[in-house]
Order: sequence, then structure tokens, then C-alpha cells
Amino acid sequence: MRWLGLSALVAFAIDQASKWFVFHWLGLWERGRIDVMDPLLVFRPGINEGINFGLFGGGSGAQRIILIAISLVLCTALLVWAWRSFNTARAFASAGLVIGGALANALDRVIYPGVLDFLNMSCCGFTNPFLFNLADVFIFAGAFGLILWTGEKKAADEGRETR
Repeated sequence: MRWLGLSALVAFAIDQASKWFVFHWLGLWERGRIDVMDPLLVFRPGINEGINFGLFGGGSGAQRIILIAISLVLCTALLVWAWRSFNTARAFASAGLVIGGALANALDRVIYPGVLDFLNMSCCGFTNPFLFNLADVFIFAGAFGLILWTGEKKAADEGRETR
């Protein structure tokens, strides 16, 4: 569980620090666009009031509260699952990345009308219209880690018990 807490704290802190740095210190709101390595990496300001890729955006204040509540419920469910079932540091760390990222995005919804996004990546003639943030990266990486590092050992152990 130590790895879960540590990775959640690190993911949360890095995401919030990156948003503060880009939006406030670099002044992304005022500048409108920062070409870091155009077109591979560009900072553009955005507020996502919906879910992934802006789906269901433009909702009411009630939708914002519902999305915050869903984040908290899912984080709690993941915490319970980890506590009951995980047995490797990688699995705990993966869960922590998901929880830290989700809580960082939930905090954005509390402070702002939605989640602050600023990363835009395009390549090879493809122009990507979507924005994301580091919390989204942590959530994706953590979910991928959960797929890789959960369930396998337990299933193998259960198979040995039945033999």
C-alpha cells in the first residue's frame, strides 16, 4: 500500500505543478499557444467540462458535481480492490497513478469549471485537435499497468490449489 500512496501523491503533485507552471508561470492563458517542439509538442489552453475528449461537455453545475463524485467513488473502489487483491509493488504503484491522476483532475473541477488541459501532440502530417494533461497520462499509464500486473499471480495460485 506504501507504493500506492507514494505514486498517487507523486502523480497528483506533478500534474498540479505542471498546470501551475504552464498556465501561471509561463502565462499560457495570455499567450494562447506555446510551441515547445512544433508540431510534436504544443501547449494550448483548454478547459474540459466533459469526460475524455470533451464528450458530454458544456453541462450544468450538477454534471460537474456528478463527475467529481464519480471520480471519488472510482478512486475508493480502486483503493479497496488494491487493498484486498494486490500483492506486487507494480500493481500498487499502477493503482496509485490512476488515483493520483483522477484526484488531480477532480481538484481541477472543484477549482475551475472543468479540467485544465494544455498538451497537444501532432506528428507525421496528422493534426491532433485534442488536448490532455499529465493526469491523463498517469491515468492511462496506471490503467495499462493494472492490466499488466494484476490478476495473473492470483490466477496462477488458484490453479495450483486445484491440482
